[in-house]
Amino acid sequence: MTESAVLKTALGSYAGTRKLLEGAIPSSLLRLEFEKVAPISKAFAPMVRDQKYDVSEMAIATFLMARAYDKPLVLLPVVLVERAQEAAMLCRRDGPIQGPADLAGARIAVRAYSQTTGMWLRGSLAESYGVKADQQRWTTFEDAHVSEFSDPAWVTRAQKGQELLAMLQGGEVDAAIFGNDMPDAPDLRTVFPDPQAAGAAFRAKHGFLPLNHLVVVRRDIAKARPELVVELLRMLRESGAAVRSRAELRPAIALAIEYCAEQGLLPRRFTPEQAWDGLPAEVA
Repeated sequence: MTESAVLKTALGSYAGTRKLLEGAIPSSLLRLEFEKVAPISKAFAPMVRDQKYDVSEMAIATFLMARAYDKPLVLLPVVLVERAQEAAMLCRRDGPIQGPADLAGARIAVRAYSQTTGMWLRGSLAESYGVKADQQRWTTFEDAHVSEFSDPAWVTRAQKGQELLAMLQGGEVDAAIFGNDMPDAPDLRTVFPDPQAAGAAFRAKHGFLPLNHLVVVRRDIAKARPELVVELLRMLRESGAAVRSRAELRPAIALAIEYCAEQGLLPRRFTPEQAWDGLPAEVA
């Protein structure tokens, strides 16, 4: 009997991955060797820069940048995280920002300019309110996961010792994007007066929720062992993960590429179809 392949894997724990992480999805072809990474975003840079894992969760903005820089990764049509983004942007209750339109010329802080939540919010602000990224003053704290990328001219790095939350509360910036780690701070409020309604409006306009995290595999594995990719997708599907078709994901991928290009995140444009380069033909 042929020995099953072992793939080193970094995935976060969600309702759709829990069975997989617990070893409850058997396979005679494939065994996933999980490496604990917390938060899971810490796996993204090692995967992009060194292909540290065979399989990894990855933020969509990070992947699109990696694709533009020809990193040897293949995107899988598996959505692990998708959500409305508007609740992640906060301002001070007593500050000058009363709504999204007030962000023209504003000082905004975010963990990294390439952060996926920031990418979706900047794109939405430009599209719906005419507030473009290069009209604002951005402060960041980390480099992008893709080492070749340098922040645009309208972005500056925070000084040593400065912190995202403290800068917002102290009035050094007008607004900040927090992503998954939302502060419990009564002196802050959302920039969008009704973030749920704003998120629903985005979905009604575009037909999807913004993608946050998908899954990638190393290109050499996808090329040499396409049957492993097919089996991995089966296992993810049986675990309850949202395995979709490329056609279903095309609108979200297309808009994410457009937003990334507009915001200076990509060295070159490519088509939504090219985002799937290397995906085995057996995968719809």
